[in-house]
Amino acid sequence: MHAPRIDRRWLAVVPSTLILGWAFTRIGLPAGWVIAAILVAATAAVVTGRSINLSGPASRAARAVIAILAAAPLTATPATQLVNFLIPGLVVSAATIGIGVAGGLLLHHAHREISRSTGVLSMLAGGASVMPFLARDMGADYRYVTLTQYLRLLAVMLSLPLAAMVIGFNTHPTADTTTDFSWIGLLVLLIIMAVGQPVGTRLHIPAPSILGPMLLTVLAHALLDDRLTLALPGAVTAVAFMAIGWMAGGALSVPALKSFARTLPATLLFIAALMACCAATALLLTWWLGVPYLDAYLATSPGGLETVLIIADEADSGPVVAAVQIIRLIGVLILAGWMPQVLHRIARVRHRG
Repeated sequence: MHAPRIDRRWLAVVPSTLILGWAFTRIGLPAGWVIAAILVAATAAVVTGRSINLSGPASRAARAVIAILAAAPLTATPATQLVNFLIPGLVVSAATIGIGVAGGLLLHHAHREISRSTGVLSMLAGGASVMPFLARDMGADYRYVTLTQYLRLLAVMLSLPLAAMVIGFNTHPTADTTTDFSWIGLLVLLIIMAVGQPVGTRLHIPAPSILGPMLLTVLAHALLDDRLTLALPGAVTAVAFMAIGWMAGGALSVPALKSFARTLPATLLFIAALMACCAATALLLTWWLGVPYLDAYLATSPGGLETVLIIADEADSGPVVAAVQIIRLIGVLILAGWMPQVLHRIARVRHRG
């Protein structure tokens, strides 16, 4: 029995991605590793005329890493703070999610080649890193979902620093949060990566490949000693981000690129509308909780969580930023996990109407 042949194109794709990703991170480009992987893999796929596929185990490992990273802000926020912001967070999150669902359905009606699930998943704000995996699990066009999500993410992350400066904030020295590396913590995370999806499947939770590892990560933080560092090395997270880009870019073809180009004007228009609507919901949050507008704006920002938290720390923002962002992230993941049932119910309501 012959061993499966290794695609020789990886010998060019991997080092090219590393070089380009390093260059992007050096110049401070948001989501540099993902963008580099998309560009390199897409170029290789289009030039050779054949898609580049990531192996199943590599895809599952990258998915688990993304889930662990998504759980990190949740573990860093005390439960009491989440409870205080629960109702306001649910209201503004529901508004943002509703805009995403409506935008996705409108995109489907404007471009029939885009399915309902593809349109909605591509337009949901928050959780950009996990949407491609969810799209693939649901049979949606994960290539379009990834490209659209990261186009929105890029726009948000590039605009956030400028918006914060326009609104106005005073920076302050950040505390040293460096922690010692823990081999035990790394072992725990490797176990979570291995058993997270089976546990999620056994518990019948939505999107088990994402929410399973997230649930175990939160549980591990709650049970383990606070002195135990539970963090993945930066190189591991960088590889996971590159895997996302390889999945999206490697599966591209000339017809797929033409399809994305046709929908680009509508996509850009929706991204602009979404950012404007989120800025408006920040006014509601400011009135409701009496927090500064900058805090509310960061809390309702449609994506770019890492950049949001960095700016929030520099601006000495309150806990509302992390709390609302986490509430929306959970809501988006739950909605995405139940997407087939939700779309079926919407279709039945529209049919009755």
